[in-house]
Amino acid sequence: MQVALRAQGLYAGAIDGVYGAGTARGLRRFQRRTGLAADGRVGPATRRALGQLGRHTFGSRTLRPGVSGWDVSVAQFLLAQDGQLLSLDGHFGPRTAAALRRFQRIHGLDADGIAGRGTLRALTHVRAKRFVRVSSLDRSGDVPSLIDYWAARYRVDAALIRALAWMESGYHPNLTSSVGARGVMQILPTTWEYVESVLLQRRIRHTVSGDIQIGVVLMRELLREFDNDTASALAAWYQGPASVRRNGRFRVTKLFVADVLALRRRFA
Repeated sequence: MQVALRAQGLYAGAIDGVYGAGTARGLRRFQRRTGLAADGRVGPATRRALGQLGRHTFGSRTLRPGVSGWDVSVAQFLLAQDGQLLSLDGHFGPRTAAALRRFQRIHGLDADGIAGRGTLRALTHVRAKRFVRVSSLDRSGDVPSLIDYWAARYRVDAALIRALAWMESGYHPNLTSSVGARGVMQILPTTWEYVESVLLQRRIRHTVSGDIQIGVVLMRELLREFDNDTASALAAWYQGPASVRRNGRFRVTKLFVADVLALRRRFA
């Protein structure tokens, strides 16, 4: 969506996959310009109006040089996340083909520069298996590997934590919300203190690794409190456990839970 909006001259921010205020503002401006309801949602009508860069869901076709579309933008974004250098413009040109061939060689695939089913699956699921100390991961800022490390340490589903972290911050370690929640997991200072003093009974350093550790421990506790009901634990994460028990799930909480569960299926 960010790629398509940038092509329309309505978004000048980073292509980071995070639906923030700038992205929402650009989308609503586009919807008003094209006579659509400015609801900030990307439904079929909005995607049609976006034209070539709004078409083709990721995985719906084989990607090869010369094609353009929403799915090409997604593939370029995933290649960039894997460390490949290329322009994110939704058009499968020579630089995208070269980046894709490098990705295929690294991951043991046929380096033909064409993204068929196997390559598309690898783009969304392949992660390097590395055995490294968590301290070196913290210095490198490798958020997915840190998530996997702490999820395994505390026996919490890594796909769930990845989805939650992506929903909260888009894996941005330096993000601070308007209410003071910080880091990859968007932990409030009072929540950090609770996890330290009650759940772990020891101090945790304020690093990327520490932030993720605090989040994983908190989610483990919420799962325990809600009898391993993942949806209820996520609702408690977002709304607060006491409020969920007293009031049930608010509408915005239900949307948050549904989004995280959808992301979890993708990361699984």
